[in-house]
Amino acid sequence: MGKIFFVLFLLLLLFPIKASPEISDAEAERRIQASIRNYSGNFPCPYSRDRRGHRYGRRSAYSRPGGYAPLCYKSDIKE
Repeated sequence: MGKIFFVLFLLLLLFPIKASPEISDAEAERRIQASIRNYSGNFPCPYSRDRRGHRYGRRSAYSRPGGYAPLCYKSDIKE
């Protein structure tokens, strides 16, 4: 049992797990804005506002299951 852990430890030293590089806030904002521009409807994100200034929230494309899913938050961006 100890040999297995030792071998695994050596493998981790030889082949470290690399974390995916974090994208910058500016790059994330650029991707989000491009995604919103490509949406053909009016309210892609929950924070989008209607003519009276109300947020669209659950009525937005982002919040509805299926269909178009725009990038609205940095956490939506997958490398």
